[in-house]
Amino acid sequence: MNRFATATAGLLSLAGFAGAASAADLAARTAVKAPAFVAPAYDWSGFYIGLNGGGGSSRECLTITSNAGVAVFPNSEGCHNATGGLVGGQFGYRWQAASWVFGIEAQGDWADLKGSNSSLTAIIPATNQTRVDGIGLFTGQVGYALNNFLLYVKGGAAVTDNKYSTFFTATGIVYNQASDTRWGGVAGAGVEFGFAPNWSVAIEYDHLFMGNPNVTFPASAIAVTRSDNIRQDVDIGTVRLNYRFGGL
Repeated sequence: MNRFATATAGLLSLAGFAGAASAADLAARTAVKAPAFVAPAYDWSGFYIGLNGGGGSSRECLTITSNAGVAVFPNSEGCHNATGGLVGGQFGYRWQAASWVFGIEAQGDWADLKGSNSSLTAIIPATNQTRVDGIGLFTGQVGYALNNFLLYVKGGAAVTDNKYSTFFTATGIVYNQASDTRWGGVAGAGVEFGFAPNWSVAIEYDHLFMGNPNVTFPASAIAVTRSDNIRQDVDIGTVRLNYRFGGL
């Protein structure tokens, strides 16, 4: 009888030990550490629209090529910088492949770039003045994303709206006026920072190559017609704010 009681007690002790061990193992298995939170990568894909503002400088060099309809030996009238501010907007589309970002964009700006120089060819002291009223850009982009930082370059077509006038320096009386809308090329670069899932701010620089077409100044009541070869190169710097549709 005593042997049976002793054996029974031993079995119960073993069962209790096994149960305790199983419970300990179960407790150890349930204590699983939660995975660390990983923030999603910034996505630059999608349509966007935005505003921009900044300043610019247009280098203007005039060379007279005809006077009263008669061709003359090209003679430089001098150069000047038309400077001032600009403000406008842009819209475009980007798509992202790994860290590479590609895009297309259209930008339009109202401008107030103005400058002048004394003509080097006028018999009576005269001043040539240029005013740039508008600038448009139509570009493709290639960029490299470092999460919410984007470094990009761009290039494409550019258009400027220009007004030219020549006036007597002493009196300010305008005797020749002309205007043109010319097409050229643009190359630029920028850096953009996404500060919210759909919002970003950028700083951008662009150089416009606008060529040197011949511009005719019609005759006026006090002056004959003349033509000038006018070379134009424009540099603009802007701060841009964009809103991207869709995304996180």
